[in-house]
Amino acid sequence: MNETLWGTYGRLIAALLGLAFVVLSGLPVRALEAIPVPLDAGAVDLTDSVDLYLRYGDRIQISTAPDAEGFVRRIEVRSREPGRSASWAVFALRNDSDEQIDRLLVAPYFRMVGSGIIRPDLGDTRIAAITPSQGFRPDRADSHDSDSYLITLDPGAVVTYVVELEGNTLPQLRLWQPDTYKENVNSFTLYQGMVIGIAGLLALFLTVLFVVKGTIIFPAAAAFAWAVLAYLSIDFGFWNKIFDVAVRGDQVFRAGAEAMLSATLLIFLTSYLSLMRWHVRLIYVAGLWLVTLFGVAGIAVFDAPLAAGIARLSLGLTGVIGLALILFLAFRGFDRAILLIPTWALLLAWLLAAGMTATGRLSNDLVAPALAGGLVVLVLLVGFTVMQHAFAGGAIGQGTLSDFHRKALALIGAGDLVWDWEVPRDRVFVSPELEEKLGLKPGTLEGSARKWFDVLHAGDRDRFRASLDAVVEQRRGRIAQDFRLRASDGHYYWYRMRARPILGDDGEAVRLVGTLVDVTEIKNAEERLLHDAVHDNLTGLPNRELFLDRLEAGILRSRVGDDPRPTVFVVDIDRFRQVNDGFGIAVGDSILLTMARRLQRHLKPSDTLARLAGDQFGIILVSERDPKRIAAFAEAVRRTIRTPITFGDREVFLTACVGISVYDGSEKRNEDLLEDAEIAMYHAKRFGPDRVEAFKPVMRTMGGDRLALESDLRRALEREEIKLVFQPIMRLEDKRIAGFEALVRWDHPRHGRLNPQEFIEIAEESGLIVEIGLFVMERTARQLGAWQRAMGTTLPIFASVNVSSRQILRHDLINDIRAVLARNEVVPGTLKLEVTESLVMENPEYAAQVLERVRELGAGLSLDDFGTGYSSLSYLQRFPFDTIKVDRSFVRQNGSGTRPVILRSIVSLAHDLGMEVVAEGAETDEDAIELYALGCEYAQGYLFGEPMSADECRHLLARQSAMMRH
Repeated sequence: MNETLWGTYGRLIAALLGLAFVVLSGLPVRALEAIPVPLDAGAVDLTDSVDLYLRYGDRIQISTAPDAEGFVRRIEVRSREPGRSASWAVFALRNDSDEQIDRLLVAPYFRMVGSGIIRPDLGDTRIAAITPSQGFRPDRADSHDSDSYLITLDPGAVVTYVVELEGNTLPQLRLWQPDTYKENVNSFTLYQGMVIGIAGLLALFLTVLFVVKGTIIFPAAAAFAWAVLAYLSIDFGFWNKIFDVAVRGDQVFRAGAEAMLSATLLIFLTSYLSLMRWHVRLIYVAGLWLVTLFGVAGIAVFDAPLAAGIARLSLGLTGVIGLALILFLAFRGFDRAILLIPTWALLLAWLLAAGMTATGRLSNDLVAPALAGGLVVLVLLVGFTVMQHAFAGGAIGQGTLSDFHRKALALIGAGDLVWDWEVPRDRVFVSPELEEKLGLKPGTLEGSARKWFDVLHAGDRDRFRASLDAVVEQRRGRIAQDFRLRASDGHYYWYRMRARPILGDDGEAVRLVGTLVDVTEIKNAEERLLHDAVHDNLTGLPNRELFLDRLEAGILRSRVGDDPRPTVFVVDIDRFRQVNDGFGIAVGDSILLTMARRLQRHLKPSDTLARLAGDQFGIILVSERDPKRIAAFAEAVRRTIRTPITFGDREVFLTACVGISVYDGSEKRNEDLLEDAEIAMYHAKRFGPDRVEAFKPVMRTMGGDRLALESDLRRALEREEIKLVFQPIMRLEDKRIAGFEALVRWDHPRHGRLNPQEFIEIAEESGLIVEIGLFVMERTARQLGAWQRAMGTTLPIFASVNVSSRQILRHDLINDIRAVLARNEVVPGTLKLEVTESLVMENPEYAAQVLERVRELGAGLSLDDFGTGYSSLSYLQRFPFDTIKVDRSFVRQNGSGTRPVILRSIVSLAHDLGMEVVAEGAETDEDAIELYALGCEYAQGYLFGEPMSADECRHLLARQSAMMRH
């Protein structure tokens, strides 16, 4: 007894202390009144019983409603985001029964009722979080159009709920019995589906009529119908289901739909009344109005409430002004205006009801659905009005077109196939076009639904059967699925079915009616895109991304199960670039295909072969776990690559370096395992060719230099480490500088200045050569323009830039050259592109076309290293070169002290073709004299200067100019 008395005193003292704290702290002290929740009530409206604290702060302290013993507690709730000035809603619920009560607390995202006209509330997430004074937090229920939470009240419990609001408004808050709420949603869903279906059919029908009767009023009426359909789809939430639009994004679409609704109504009014006949200024006003409304649709992206407010005002203004125009023209005897009076009267009634709803004067739950139905009726009247005028005297004008005919016309316009299943008799009817498309006999697909299983793909049968059974058993819902049907020739076609049940008088599904659409091309395109995204275009093998994905899967399986640990092989063909240079890229591609087929023969179905880079393959080996057998596999791969490949009457002998890394069961990632194999491969290349190396941790410091160099090269351009130097080219006739050849150097932060031989190969393999080449071309053109402006245009100097194979094979080369020449003012023909002989001979026809376009852009062309590759004298006249650059091997004296005889022939041939000659490798005065005697116009070599910076070139040119003046 004493313990009970002391407990009562304790609670009383605690309550008094809590009340004193609240009074002293200045927090709200108004007591809550608990709302009883009857057992038999389907829904309880809490909207007017909720205490709102707008922008109250990031925390709130509330006195709970008195419990059954009259005890009041204080609870404090903090917002999810500290520092956020949140708005709060507080209410209390009481369960007076002796049973547990489960209810759904529902706050809809959007309500037409009370949304407003100026900057209306277009819907938003209402509830951010709910905190009860006792028990667990309510669970959130799935809903696409409201914040729904499942609330449980124990017998005799009084629970206070503190709701953190997402915004500052709570248009409606109701407590529903779950079954009642479900029935309510289903009933509205059925109604909404019927409204959407009718609106869609009307839009299709008016569109078909526009095709049949091409007067301007039909596209105007059809546009209004489509705008209504779009508005209803957004209002009913169908848009969100199709496109998975977020709640905030729904505001943009809703505002845009209202703007389009107003714009299309204005277009219909203007076109139907033919206002251009009465006054030209009306057209200007209507045109400006329309432009404004289309601009409002764009404003919706940035400020949806503002756009919706303008659209609603415009809609009301259109109704009022339209009424004045209709009455004015009707009194003048204009028949179109007279025919439009009933339709416009309905529009004004709809606008009045919508305005009263938006301002909160009409608040019944049936108002919003009724307004949606009214819009469809309005579209129907618009269609009747248009047809009555346009088809006066005809069958359609006399009203003989039935609803059945409208739907038939709509299906014909859409081009869909009809699919109808009579459930009680188990008979399927399908449009004969489907059987004709599949090459089946007429009637093959009619009859029992089981007949479809014979032509359905095995992977789609269970899903198709389950969809039919579910819709029939549940007597609601719809089917929207894709499946494959087998044609008579064995090929499969993809079809998309959209169907829904038709219920009989007893509530059972008596028919399942829908449409079929051929989506084979769409599916094939999706499959091609997916395949191309993860496979190599040349060999069809998995690419690097898919290789890493399968390696990750192999690592995970080995961690959680008894699967073998994967072994990674990286196979890099030695000196494959020489194959491309010597035989051409087409032959190189054929060799890669051959290699891929040979390597694939050594693999089992569980293993993976991928193409990681140009001449680099990757293998994931999971079929072998014994180290000896893994080593034997590596040796077999090496022997396979060494096997000669016959090409025409020639044999190509290749070797490769192979790097191996074995997963050791650690937490190593798939990228790390692949990197280990690459490091082992590069280590093998250092001592190769034709070597196999297994990864060892010490190799990271020994063989990782190449990877590190490639990584540094990727950032070299950003860090401005790539520099240009220029080697003078001398005009032998007057001993003056005629131009420069641009050469690239890399000032590495650790290794110092690197020559092209040390990094160009890496740039070629990694694809960075394209960026480097464009950088060199841009900087050279800029520097050449500066030199020409300083030296004048008489005998302007030129500059040569080397072009790699990757650059000339790119389709963007022409655009790059055009952009460089447009940004830099240089004398036409003075920016010369140097192309090697082996490069143009890989594909002479393509090279001739590309070089001709380059020449037309105003760039010069120089054939570099002439005579070192093919005997291409017969092809030389086909290319638009203006300069031939003779390799230094033809300039050096031979063992007898004379220069090669072929040099004189090359110079003579070039002159006969109208080309100038630049001789490389001039080292002495004797070289210069003899080259001039042979007829060479230009010479290049250390005799005239080593590669120098742009500033040194400028000083050299300035000294030459000063000497010439004196």
